[in-house]
Amino acid sequence: MPMLYRLDAPATAIARAFDARAGTDPWTGGPVSPGRFAPVVTAGREFIAGPRPAGKRLETRITPRLWGVPPPPSAGDAGRGVLTVRNTQSPFWIGNLRNSEFRCLVPATAFMEWGAGTDREGKRRQHWFTLADQPLFAFAGVWKDSEVPSFAILTCEANAALRAAGRDAMPVILPADPDAHQTWLHGGWDRAQRLVTPYSSSLMRSQPASPHLPRPDQA
Repeated sequence: MPMLYRLDAPATAIARAFDARAGTDPWTGGPVSPGRFAPVVTAGREFIAGPRPAGKRLETRITPRLWGVPPPPSAGDAGRGVLTVRNTQSPFWIGNLRNSEFRCLVPATAFMEWGAGTDREGKRRQHWFTLADQPLFAFAGVWKDSEVPSFAILTCEANAALRAAGRDAMPVILPADPDAHQTWLHGGWDRAQRLVTPYSSSLMRSQPASPHLPRPDQA
């Protein structure tokens, strides 16, 4: 699972890329680590109980959320947020995933996975991945409201690029097609779950150091 990702794009560029309202989000770009706030794109009614009004599609917008959902009491470690969704059928997640209101897009420009082995300095290998077809892309995410407004990233079986780095799972990356984004934000779970699939290895680029990409508003 990703333990760090970069979002080298300001809120205005994120809003343009995902047809969302930026509002007053102060994000200017940079790394995102567990337990930190980052922009996500949502069409849900945060902090308002109950489902969306029938037949009404709410505005898509950017909102800051903390990466790491507070775990269920059975987890035993309340201080450690759940970063990823590994089992979409888990009782902890399935209710939120079936309700499109709780799905979100998690914008990113690169992500890091720990690889097998160590480097010349004896440190664990880092593998940073970017996408050839999407300089600014979206992970499939899901949000919850409990003690804090938080989110987690869905994972799936690793593609060849991630397996070569020593991983057996990878984050779910949505296609560049805006219809895929709309399906994740608004579609029924029968359609949305088809997007939980490995991204094409041929469209991924790997490097050992954190990439600092030109921001979309400066490229």
